[in-house]
Amino acid sequence: MDKNVVWHHATVTRERREKMNRHKAKLLWFTGLSGSGKSTLAHALEEELHQRGCHTYVFDGDNVRHGLCRDLGFSIEDRTENIRRIGEMAKLFVDAGVISLTAFISPIREDRERARGLFPHGDFIEVYVKCSLEKCESRDVKGLYQKARAGEIPEFTGISSPYEAPLKPEITVDTEIDTLEDCV
Repeated sequence: MDKNVVWHHATVTRERREKMNRHKAKLLWFTGLSGSGKSTLAHALEEELHQRGCHTYVFDGDNVRHGLCRDLGFSIEDRTENIRRIGEMAKLFVDAGVISLTAFISPIREDRERARGLFPHGDFIEVYVKCSLEKCESRDVKGLYQKARAGEIPEFTGISSPYEAPLKPEITVDTEIDTLEDCV
């Protein structure tokens, strides 16, 4: 980075925003296979928190790929950059006092750990949305798994590209067993 680029500290601090919001800002990082229920769960939790008066925002993998990350593909390098950008953006939202929820496959453990490193201890909460590949495929309304198995989608996580499950997530939910309400 250029040494002439200097971080400007806000006069309205995170602590002041949290006090006004009457809640702490955190990042809940939902990770799991496509079809595991990450987005569904993140949006349901956001609704619950919103009903309680919390300031929230969900970063959804598909939505971010329409704008900020539209220049990225799905190679390992592009996925790493995608997660780097999301981590940096989520960091800004947490600094703004917002409970941020990210719903990204984020298949590479090292990328998630790098994102975790952007946050003070305890502010990054990894939520592993556990679900078998078979169940995820059965839920696949977009037909992505079928296309991946036919070779139409290269580097598809779980089929032709790896998913590294978290080793010690703060929270694990099993959407194959638990209801959405129980997971929330």
